[in-house]
Amino acid sequence: MPLLASERLGPSPPEATRPLVLVASDRGRQIIRAANAAALAEGLEPGLALADARARVPDLAAQAFDPEADQACLEWLARGATRWSPLVRACPPHGLLIDITGCAHLFGGEASLVADAVTRLARLGFSAQPALAATPAAAMALARFGGDHVRDLPVAALTMVDAEQIALRRAGLQRVGDVARLPRAAIAARFGEALLARLDQLLEQAPQPLDPLLPAAPVMAQRRFAQPVADHAAVRVGLEKLLLAVRVKLTAQGLGGRRFCLALYRADGHVAEVAVETAAPQRDVPVLLRLFDERIAALNDPLDPGFGYDQMRLAVPVTAPLDEAQLGLDGGALAETQLTALVDRLTARLGRGRIRRLARADTHIPEQASFDLPFDGGRDHWPTPEPGEPPARPLRLFDPPQPIDVIAEVPDGPPRAFRWRGRRHVVAAHEGPERIAAEWWRRKDGAGLTRDYWRVEDESGRRFWLLRHGQQGSEAAHPRWYVHGLFA
Repeated sequence: MPLLASERLGPSPPEATRPLVLVASDRGRQIIRAANAAALAEGLEPGLALADARARVPDLAAQAFDPEADQACLEWLARGATRWSPLVRACPPHGLLIDITGCAHLFGGEASLVADAVTRLARLGFSAQPALAATPAAAMALARFGGDHVRDLPVAALTMVDAEQIALRRAGLQRVGDVARLPRAAIAARFGEALLARLDQLLEQAPQPLDPLLPAAPVMAQRRFAQPVADHAAVRVGLEKLLLAVRVKLTAQGLGGRRFCLALYRADGHVAEVAVETAAPQRDVPVLLRLFDERIAALNDPLDPGFGYDQMRLAVPVTAPLDEAQLGLDGGALAETQLTALVDRLTARLGRGRIRRLARADTHIPEQASFDLPFDGGRDHWPTPEPGEPPARPLRLFDPPQPIDVIAEVPDGPPRAFRWRGRRHVVAAHEGPERIAAEWWRRKDGAGLTRDYWRVEDESGRRFWLLRHGQQGSEAAHPRWYVHGLFA
């Protein structure tokens, strides 16, 4: 798309024939970086100074060159190009690479697919020069320079470095075919291995992997509509059919999906994407359909069908082994399955990563003993307290612990009363101490102090987790007291 930078601006019909250039500052001068078709017809090529261009065309229109906006537009077009293949990559400054291997038959052949792509881009206001080749480098070179055979292209298709192009021309090499006829050892010795590798890619003699915009999904299904569909009920029916098709593929492979991505291709080129995640592998169609319903209902920007969707695609990029579900003794789902279903529904409503779980850490320091992770269906084997036993750790910890003033019978005895946040609490019952020593690598330098924890209850029934930091005499002359947590 050689005119992407100017066509992105979308001039109105009266302005479409007026010469327009996009300029950027270079060493104090305004230099043309891109131009529309009318400006190119006047001979205003990129690299020309704006002052010289205005001398040729007095009524020339100029705007600021915005490569970031061009890149965003190119990526938007690349997402729309996934309607033809899931393997698409934006190739700045104005190219799109689409791997149509195994996809052409869905559109009536390669010629029909290419025609559809050019037509849709033209509807969006972008002129395109397509090309087909066995490698991305060859396809891009043919699209950029034109022609039917790579060997007939100029040497500029081999390298973008001006010095290398000049060296090739001085050696009498004008075409790619001229370079290909030379001995390979001579090419490598004169111009380097990089030019030789580029030549192999252009001549389709070396594989060139394509780094797609979106990762390829192991399981995928899609539907195309003869007429654009704008009714949400019809879209939901189409989604259900896609889920059924995906379930068949997953069942055949013994897999379940952890992430399901729905892409809705609008007739005007816009692509709406909705994704749901599950805490455990899933392929139950009613469950997934309900998750999509809740996810769509929770979107901040509701789906706008516009002129309708003409294609839907459902991809499952994340899968995991899934065996047959085990039912409980009463024929219902197990409690773990019910918890997973609840987490899936909350995730669909609140968003990805909003539902967390606690994971254990290999330390006995209370504030470092656990950390939160996204809920993924895994379970940590936390010790379950015996019925009737009070919890050893509070539900709420203060970070950092809050200092208090304590009255005790003896310096290392239990607390009898303490003042916290301006209020005096009289201890009615206590239990402890629970002694936790500092890590040995901290004690070695004298930086870590021993902790004594007390579970106390005041006269009003409130329960606290009090901390005495340091041993009386041996570690601290006057140990400090803190409230480290509150029990429910």
